[in-house]
Amino acid sequence: MTIRRVPIADMPTKSKVAFYHLPGGGGFMWAVATSRDTSVGLPEQAAGALEVIDGYLREAGLDRTRIVKAEVVVTDHDQKPAFDKVWSEWMPDGYGPVRSFVQSVMPEGDQVEIIITAALPADYPAP
Repeated sequence: MTIRRVPIADMPTKSKVAFYHLPGGGGFMWAVATSRDTSVGLPEQAAGALEVIDGYLREAGLDRTRIVKAEVVVTDHDQKPAFDKVWSEWMPDGYGPVRSFVQSVMPEGDQVEIIITAALPADYPAP
């Protein structure tokens, strides 16, 4: 099996994490996160979503340095400086991935959604 998915419990047609294992070793992990607390502002929601991503990475035996791409979706593009501050405190220097930052309509309360792609090491165990 080259693709492994971790479905969302209450919506099994969507995954919160997916892995693709290359035939010769390594591969990619994709994950999506929002904040568990939507009663707070964008900086706090960003920190909450990044905490969720940390959990996904930890469960996979990876860390932030393996992230090669991040897509950030927000409800207010003017919040970019506030998001950048949270991001800069979270991402280790020298490991910044390719990152996009776009505005979109989201469900009530959600202000940010973060999608990451992480590279799996060559010796990463396939399922």
